[in-house]
Amino acid sequence: MSPVVYIVMFGWIPAVLYLFRWLPPQRATIVSFITAWLFLPQVEFTQLPGLDYTKMSATCFNVLLAAIVFDIKRFSSFKPSWLDLPMLVWCVCPYASSISNDLGWYDGLAAVFAQTVTWGLPYFLGRLYLNDLDGLRKLAIGICIGGLLYIPFCLIELIISPQLHRIVYGFYVRTDFSQTLRYGGYRPTVFMEHGLMVGAWMMAAALLGVWLWKAGVIKQIWGIPIRWLVGALLVTVVLVKSTGAWVLLAAGIVILFSAKSFRFLLLLVLIIVISFCFSAWILLAMGIVILFIANRFRASVLMLFLLMTISSYLYVGVTGNFSGDPIVSVVSTVFGEDRAGSLKFRFDNEKILSDKARQKMIFGWGGWGRSRVFNEWRKDISVTDSLWIITFGAQGAVGVISLTVFMLLPVLGFLLCYPVSVWSNRKVAPAAALTVLLALYMVDCLLNAMINPIYTLMCGGITGLLLNQTRTSKARGIRLSTAERYLVQQRQD
Repeated sequence: MSPVVYIVMFGWIPAVLYLFRWLPPQRATIVSFITAWLFLPQVEFTQLPGLDYTKMSATCFNVLLAAIVFDIKRFSSFKPSWLDLPMLVWCVCPYASSISNDLGWYDGLAAVFAQTVTWGLPYFLGRLYLNDLDGLRKLAIGICIGGLLYIPFCLIELIISPQLHRIVYGFYVRTDFSQTLRYGGYRPTVFMEHGLMVGAWMMAAALLGVWLWKAGVIKQIWGIPIRWLVGALLVTVVLVKSTGAWVLLAAGIVILFSAKSFRFLLLLVLIIVISFCFSAWILLAMGIVILFIANRFRASVLMLFLLMTISSYLYVGVTGNFSGDPIVSVVSTVFGEDRAGSLKFRFDNEKILSDKARQKMIFGWGGWGRSRVFNEWRKDISVTDSLWIITFGAQGAVGVISLTVFMLLPVLGFLLCYPVSVWSNRKVAPAAALTVLLALYMVDCLLNAMINPIYTLMCGGITGLLLNQTRTSKARGIRLSTAERYLVQQRQD
């Protein structure tokens, strides 16, 4: 491991402190999260007392430290709410999992601490700093800029293969180089854990770029017209090779611009897309479809349909009633045997893992790989790809429910507080796009386990926005309709 790793990881602590000294705390939070997640190395220091210092903890914990040092008064503005309860349950349920499996109180506390650093801290910081429309606008623009910054690195690795992490930090992120090969070329990894994570990040940046451009939120970045930058992001999403479904993306964009004539067709396309969503390209297409349909038809039915699809998938997965054979058959016809075989392998593993998880239905098996499946020779024969099956095995139904609720409750609340008829308004558009992105991330968690604290940060921000909206209405002593609440927000801004 290169000395650069030590310099960057431990030098990041004073760097974040300097950012909070130099920038307003809200902007420093956004810059710190995005910069750390994009460029810190994939490394773990386990020798430190009481803390495994990783890319995740460096991203989250250092911002908390800087906030305590430079902005401690803001903590007094935090008011707990029942909307925070799912996150609280999610953070503490590892303790119940450890105790119920006789792993001891120390193991339980360590698991709670790790879960809190990974999920609780970014959520809490989002509640503190991004709890208004302006904060969410800055986050959306920051993610878009983060995607633009990643374009040249993605292009470099498309040519030379994923080598940047080795060149800069002295080691490969993944030992299985075959994971970087797709469609006769390379799939960039840059400084992230996997090419799928890079694809998801570029998808998020492109989706936000499209909607910010369409809503007129930003006209240019770095003096370059936003339409050219959005085009570059869309091209990069295609080039990073998250899947071969570029035809669906192209067809979806063509249909979007003639949406009024094809309402039923658009709904049908969305249903098909949701059924096949296992890549960044399709998630991008889903987001664009939802946002443009919301703008065209002033209805939230498709977002509600998406939430119901996620919940239904998790229900049949947890109860063991899911059969992926029809989906595999269609994927084989549309995308070929290779992608269908990969999907079938994933579904087969989720089936055996789900069967074992139901033996410890409530709180799961706890940590240390106890939820995995072993043969008679004690060889691990299971592969965990999706976040939901990992959660179900380790923390049971309580973990799956709390994870799902804390991720999707802000989405549902945003739909109630901000009708889709105002999503294209320049002040609301960034928050609306982030809300759609949060729902899409939950879809991605059904098939992948690419944990990204920036989504948890936006989850906390949207929750804080909803709570501030509710408190404003209560302070006025009146009951407001969703449209009226929006008008009040407009007058206040």
